[in-house]
Amino acid sequence: MRSKREIVIEESKPYILCLLCVLVEAGNNIISKVTLDKGMSCYVLVFYGYAFGTLATALLAFLFERNNESKISIPILRNVFILSLFGGVLVNTLYYVGLEYTSPVLASVLSNTIPSMTFILAVLCRMEKFDITKQVTQAKVGGTVVAFAGATLMTLYKGIAVISVHITHYSHRSSSAQSFDKKWIKGALLLFISYFSYSASFILQTKTVKVYPAPMTLTSLTCLIATFLSAIMAAILDHRAASWRLSWDITLLAPTYSGIVLFGIAFYLRNLVLRIKGPVFMTAYRPLGTLLVAIMALLILGEVLHLGSIVGAMLIIIGLYAILWGKNEETQKIPLVNAVSEQDVETKLEK
Repeated sequence: MRSKREIVIEESKPYILCLLCVLVEAGNNIISKVTLDKGMSCYVLVFYGYAFGTLATALLAFLFERNNESKISIPILRNVFILSLFGGVLVNTLYYVGLEYTSPVLASVLSNTIPSMTFILAVLCRMEKFDITKQVTQAKVGGTVVAFAGATLMTLYKGIAVISVHITHYSHRSSSAQSFDKKWIKGALLLFISYFSYSASFILQTKTVKVYPAPMTLTSLTCLIATFLSAIMAAILDHRAASWRLSWDITLLAPTYSGIVLFGIAFYLRNLVLRIKGPVFMTAYRPLGTLLVAIMALLILGEVLHLGSIVGAMLIIIGLYAILWGKNEETQKIPLVNAVSEQDVETKLEK
């Protein structure tokens, strides 16, 4: 019999893991932007990231999953290859190129379309029930809209300056100073395609991790295949030898961080949450990334925090709460329905 404390810890684990994943991705947003502005090739950044991620996850898989008895079948390898190509190399390459053309704030704002796209894809794949007449569905749909509105408000409406920090060691061009040119539109489109592919990968990733219950091994295989694919892509699209050199500065920190922390550890944590709660719950935390990026941009890049950012952050929190409430209510009703069904069966057997 488990104690009340153990039950609370077990139930709160998915929420904590989601927060950690969002924090890691927000940090990668800022670090990657600084690295790209310093001239590092986005294709080489993807390659080094997955190379470091392969080494880190292979070590962790050996330590914690070496006794894994699950066999890797052809369908699993097929899913891993698809995840590596479309959910890995394609997602990150388009993301870095789009980030290079735009700004961290815009990239974070557009990422708030991921929960809604994931929810739509999950409904189409019959992984989520959609009945607009039910309160839980209205909460999830309404929460996604409110959170997206709050994230959009943080970018489009500034208002009066509330908090500002003067940073002299890094020269960053604010998104408000950038013209609405072709590169900006192209970058936004690439980011949107990246996020759509990212949403689709959540669906396949959820199904794969349920069939092959060894998330770290699955992560290591995904990073390994993505390393080979990104190496081929980088060799074709970037022939400069100077692009492959790493120095003891941000150009080394970025691929190390993205490889070990983002592609490795965060990918593993995401697999754990997907296996327990599913893709919609995982992506519901995405709007918090916009809030974290705004704070990091304030402290690291010296961007000003305006009234619009504060109001938008409040809307994000409200929308996130609505989505999580809907998922929680839906989860609690499933055991209740199963219990009622079992009682019906027992009654019929007694008769």
